[in-house]
Amino acid sequence: MNDGLVLAPSRPAPLVAPVGTGARRRIVLHDYGGYSFPIQLARWLAGRGHEVLYLYSADVEAPRGRLAQSAGDPAGLRIEAVSTGRSLPKYALLRRWWQEMDYGARLGARTTAFRPDVVLSTNTPPAVQAALLKALRKRNLPLLCWVQDIFSVGAAEILKGKPALLRWAACRFLERVEFGTMRDAAGLVVISEDFLPVLARYGVRHPRSTVVENWAPQGEIRPLPKDNPWSRAHGLADRFVFLCAGTMGMKHNPDLLAALARSFRNDPEVRVVVVSQGIGRRWLETVKQAEALDNLLLFDFQPFETLSQVLASADVGVVVLEAFAGTLSVPSKVYSHFCSNRPILGAIPATNHAHRLIRDRKAGLCVEPTDETGFIATAMRLRQDAALRQSYADGQAAYAAEAFDIDRIGGRFSALIEECCQPAAA
Repeated sequence: MNDGLVLAPSRPAPLVAPVGTGARRRIVLHDYGGYSFPIQLARWLAGRGHEVLYLYSADVEAPRGRLAQSAGDPAGLRIEAVSTGRSLPKYALLRRWWQEMDYGARLGARTTAFRPDVVLSTNTPPAVQAALLKALRKRNLPLLCWVQDIFSVGAAEILKGKPALLRWAACRFLERVEFGTMRDAAGLVVISEDFLPVLARYGVRHPRSTVVENWAPQGEIRPLPKDNPWSRAHGLADRFVFLCAGTMGMKHNPDLLAALARSFRNDPEVRVVVVSQGIGRRWLETVKQAEALDNLLLFDFQPFETLSQVLASADVGVVVLEAFAGTLSVPSKVYSHFCSNRPILGAIPATNHAHRLIRDRKAGLCVEPTDETGFIATAMRLRQDAALRQSYADGQAAYAAEAFDIDRIGGRFSALIEECCQPAAA
């Protein structure tokens, strides 16, 4: 969830005072999914002298970041899981809502017990975010919402086929909770300029807001040779690999991956590898068995420590995003491929920030998510043209080195955190 904010390549002036001159804060950074880039930010903030409690959900299936505490971590960092003791029923909306409210209450209790100066919460469903905000407002503590997705858009897809009145009422209720929490927060971070006009239509025009593009943790995800322990263990070191790694929910069409496997089933050198869990992965298991797609290999989420090897096993990284997600989601898989220097084959709407990034940075080729014929033709082109693949990989390295600079990213978050800690103007 998977599957994060504008960091312009032109390097704007830092928005934070030099290290050593700012206030030391007690910060809770909550990342519901436990992904790789928010925990990197937590470590960076703790390394600047802040006391940071990083919280994540143990109840959701997600590709986790480096969540284990290590001897080299800053002294001010704590990493803890919050859990209801039950796996999240992601597509049973009513049961999910009540479980998320339970989780939100537990999160609010742990957060307020830490006595933070500010709370930064990301990848967080509306029910959880609302419960967290309620707990914080009782103690006059500021919540900074780091907006990665518009959840009500995904809910509308889940509710397709339900009675129209029920669907309308559920969507309006979720919108009221989601956008109301954003309006009442102390500040907003969004991952793309594309979010701003959408939020404005729902009355979210926050005076304390900024746009910071997502990233991947360079150095933790790094380019490696294709021939590595993970690829050898799974018979991929000497095969041409199309790799899709990350969340596969309602926003990701698994049929494109099945079509990719079908189109190369007579090429013994090609493998289509999917590293994921959840509804899309289960659908692919059924198709693989029914159609005897032996070239389609399915794996669970892998430990973060092996992620660089997993990504390096690819000749082409595959990213899919449904048209309805449009401007309201940016698949973070794209940034991981930038770190691994593998060309990208995308089925992503042209209106999406990731599509523009891949195109403008010459990092790969994208088609519309409804264009299965174009998707397969583009895959064939990448399969046959090694020089083209290398040129796209080369285009990624320079961008990643500049845009994924954690000092620059952390400085922008630090500025907004400090602003949110100040009393609101009368």
